[in-house]
Amino acid sequence: MANITLSIPGELKHKMEEFPEINWSGLIKKYIESKVDRFIWKEQMLKQLELDKESNDIALELGDKIKQGVWSRLKKED
Repeated sequence: MANITLSIPGELKHKMEEFPEINWSGLIKKYIESKVDRFIWKEQMLKQLELDKESNDIALELGDKIKQGVWSRLKKED
């Protein structure tokens, strides 16, 4: 397991010492894991939205072609 060093203001350190029952290292680890998971989720959603946008663009393009074809056919029938 990797280690990181975190610098905090002395005042915050004194406040944290008022709660010795809290595993500050574990708490920070869980927070970082949660934040990383959110970033990964957002990245996946952005990729999915891009794929959806491409699919929507193709569908709109096909819809336009169909509409133009129908319009051309109707004009010929007049």
